[in-house]
Amino acid sequence: MSLLEKIQAKSKELEEKSPSLVEEEVKDVKPYKRDLVSSFREARTIEAKPSVKRNERKPVNKHQELKNLLHKKILNDLQTVDIAEIVPKIDEMAIEIIKDDESFRGKIDRKKVVEELINDLTGFGPINPLLLDPDITEVMVNGASQVYVEKKGKIFLTEVVFRDDEHVMNVIEKIVAPIGRRIDESSPMVDARLPDGSRVNAIIPPLALNGPTITIRKFSPDPFDIEDLINFGTLSQEMATFLEACVKARLNIFVSGGTGSGKTTTLNVLSNFIPYDERIITIEDSAELQLGQEHVISLEARPANIEGKGSITIRDLVKNSLRMRPDRIVIGEVRSGEALDMLQAMNTGHDGSLATGHSNSPRDMISRLETMVLLAGVDLPIRAIREQISGAIDLIIQQSRLKDGSRKIVNITEVQGLEGDVIVLQDIFTYKQEGIDAEGKVIGKLVPTGVRPKFYERLESSGIHIPASVFIDREEWT
Repeated sequence: MSLLEKIQAKSKELEEKSPSLVEEEVKDVKPYKRDLVSSFREARTIEAKPSVKRNERKPVNKHQELKNLLHKKILNDLQTVDIAEIVPKIDEMAIEIIKDDESFRGKIDRKKVVEELINDLTGFGPINPLLLDPDITEVMVNGASQVYVEKKGKIFLTEVVFRDDEHVMNVIEKIVAPIGRRIDESSPMVDARLPDGSRVNAIIPPLALNGPTITIRKFSPDPFDIEDLINFGTLSQEMATFLEACVKARLNIFVSGGTGSGKTTTLNVLSNFIPYDERIITIEDSAELQLGQEHVISLEARPANIEGKGSITIRDLVKNSLRMRPDRIVIGEVRSGEALDMLQAMNTGHDGSLATGHSNSPRDMISRLETMVLLAGVDLPIRAIREQISGAIDLIIQQSRLKDGSRKIVNITEVQGLEGDVIVLQDIFTYKQEGIDAEGKVIGKLVPTGVRPKFYERLESSGIHIPASVFIDREEWT
């Protein structure tokens, strides 16, 4: 009798006596025997339960069969790895296969098969057409069978599907490999970017229960400028004039808002106002900013390696940037202890710095900054932290994505200083929502509050003149 049979017989004998004795008996057996007992008991439990249907692999259809044959033919017939030489010959190969095998005739769309194969070879598989569509701003892959996109701020389900989870994994590997990132069971999350700068986040099982999940925030191949944001209704002409003056006068500006509200786009547009004769250092988790100036040094954080070592954080890069003779420091997103180093830099001569952070309002952003400073592990009294914030940040730009999907700058708020233990904020511009029309579009307008900022004299002393009319609501004035 084998060892497993002996254990099975002993288990059955014990269970007939008393189920509670089984657990005590298992504790006494050696580890490898205990594992066999557990495996046997688990197998018997599964047999006792009603059978559960698993996701069985579907038989390969003619569409996929032709695609597989094309793959093999490319590998066997073409003695080259140059994609530029392979692509023009794929359609001819497909025609040749269909001629030799009548079972394909009238059952498949040859052009569609060829297009999918080209997307696999030259792009990012089934989602490649979505990435090339200029109207799509976000692509969300929720496993192999569900792909959503965002258009004009609204989310839609597409007909795009992957072959299986392995197909999705191949696309993720193709994205992360060129930039030296990795994703596997030991490191199942990764932030990356596409060649055009689009931001990518991927998370795989066992963390993602739906299968490998990809979220791609697309960026325009031609970066937006201030005129584009005015045309989109993100801000008004008066706001644009004011913000340009603030950047040129070297005010420290913080762009805050929720996920997908357009913070990075606004930061990129603001950075275009930085004079071309200044040295700019950008610091990001995943490089996204597309600055037009020539003298730009881009720094990117690095995750830990497979041994859990070698991590370089945003905070490390902020500290290092201070030794690189920066005229301007631009931080893609502040989310942790680097807030303290950023505030200290702004308070020690590095004026004109720009950064973004997540919050629901300017007041919220101040509270979050206080929390992030505490995350730096320095035991500072709350008043000292507030003094640092009020002395460092001049302006908070609050951005929001409204219910109709449009992105607006809803507040431009001056940080006026500290009164007692409270940081005083004053809105310079705000968005007034007046209702929603029959098509679901939000009706509203971007207006000045009529308050001239305290740093107005600072703008004037920098040689920048802003007409007083910029701070007056035109409708009220007329």
